[in-house]
Amino acid sequence: MSKDDIESAALKLEPNARARLAARLLEGLKSSSPEENERLWVEEAQRRAEAMESGTLAGRPPEEVFREARSRL
Repeated sequence: MSKDDIESAALKLEPNARARLAARLLEGLKSSSPEENERLWVEEAQRRAEAMESGTLAGRPPEEVFREARSRL
């Protein structure tokens, strides 16, 4: 199973299950050094920037993101 397959399957989970999964994944990062965490976040930021520049990832206005987040609380 590829990383994209795992990501797609995770995004199909119910919100509570996604939250539990996210918490477990973040907990797993605690065993990494601060330097390793920084490297991983930089790589992710670069991946997202490249995806946005290539058009494979669409951005959303912050107002929309915050409105949706508030509605879920």
